[in-house]
Amino acid sequence: MNKKLLFIGVTSLISIAIDQYTKVLATKHLFGHEELSWWNDFFVLTYSINHGAFLGLGNTLPEGIRNLIFSGLVGVFLIGFSIYALRDKTMNDIQNLACGLVLSGGFSNLYDRITNNGGVVDFMNMGIGGLRTGIFNVADMAIMAGVFLLVIYSYKNDTKN
Repeated sequence: MNKKLLFIGVTSLISIAIDQYTKVLATKHLFGHEELSWWNDFFVLTYSINHGAFLGLGNTLPEGIRNLIFSGLVGVFLIGFSIYALRDKTMNDIQNLACGLVLSGGFSNLYDRITNNGGVVDFMNMGIGGLRTGIFNVADMAIMAGVFLLVIYSYKNDTKN
């Protein structure tokens, strides 16, 4: 097994395990209960099923369209991105880590959609006053961290040329 496959695979497995475990905990301890809040509502835990994309985007689309986009097309994208990430010989360890994070978040949320009637368990929310994030989960954080690393690293490489 090559180093790249091992690196992306281990990153993905750890991230998926953490995401799925936190979703189990959220379902067990937050479903049907009042939200939990810390630091003057800066950080809030509350149970939610999201039938849309990141932060609820597209949750009002008809169910068939939502399933096609958020399960079918996302699945095709994840398979294609996996092939790209594993075949690209120019990526370094940080880029491989970033790809593992994006893939883990995408596959973990896709697993939720397949096993949860098209919905994803979300449970975290942050903000100050009226300025708040939407409700999100660990998979969303992995995707955002991976995209952030890919963008930053791409920008760093562009400025070197």
